[in-house]
Amino acid sequence: MKDSNSNLLSTGGWRRDALWQEGHYPAGPAKYPSMPPPVGKELYAALALHSLIGSFKAIALFLVVITTLYGCSRTEKNDPPGLPYFNTPDFTPTWPDKNSAAYQQMHTIPAFTFTDQYGKSISNGTVTGKIYVADFFFTRCGSICPKMTDNMSVVARTFMHNDTVMILSHSVTPELDNVSVLKAYAEHKKIINPNWHLLTGDKTAIYNIARRGYFADEAIGYDKDESQFLHTENFILVDKHGRIRGVYNGTIMFEVENLIRHIKILEQEG
Repeated sequence: MKDSNSNLLSTGGWRRDALWQEGHYPAGPAKYPSMPPPVGKELYAALALHSLIGSFKAIALFLVVITTLYGCSRTEKNDPPGLPYFNTPDFTPTWPDKNSAAYQQMHTIPAFTFTDQYGKSISNGTVTGKIYVADFFFTRCGSICPKMTDNMSVVARTFMHNDTVMILSHSVTPELDNVSVLKAYAEHKKIINPNWHLLTGDKTAIYNIARRGYFADEAIGYDKDESQFLHTENFILVDKHGRIRGVYNGTIMFEVENLIRHIKILEQEG
């Protein structure tokens, strides 16, 4: 026979029949029809614990609500508006006032002209008024590049039918990665987003814009030239006005998810 305590707990209410059968209701239900049956010490402790847990849950829910409201209030009042700007290769974030001289002097990506996997010329004019992501790879890379390309594919799929978002992937071995090699690589990696351009061109120009334009090699690579190999996992987010608004580790999906979220924020900017 089941213990009467388990009968009480399993039904969530009083079980007078079970209590009567097992002697927990000594005077019989007729004598005390409106009184709950007496219970043993173990059952009393269990019920007390159940009540205590319910109280803790209510308190925890109250604290979550208060914390959320407080956090929202802080975000609205104290957090800087929008994404930061990056003017230096150490990627120190800044939030300049749009009416200030500092805002007018923001670092912008310099002019460029390269060739994509279809033999099409891609320049800074191509991306004017567009949000885009820049990265640097080479087709023979067997370390970080495959992972970067796979993760960039997630970005490309997210904005597949969005002509306001582009991707520029620059080869750091342009002497090897010509147009036909890049096209074969795009087919192998199933790169079908028409706004994702794999770029080749003059090596000096690619290395200069990587290090001095996009700060892709960060501060340690700023003064290097094309004789020193460029190999970076960074994805660089650029806004509609050619200004750097974010840098992300392209090998880490969590950061790529942040990149996607930040692109959507930039879409709301003027």
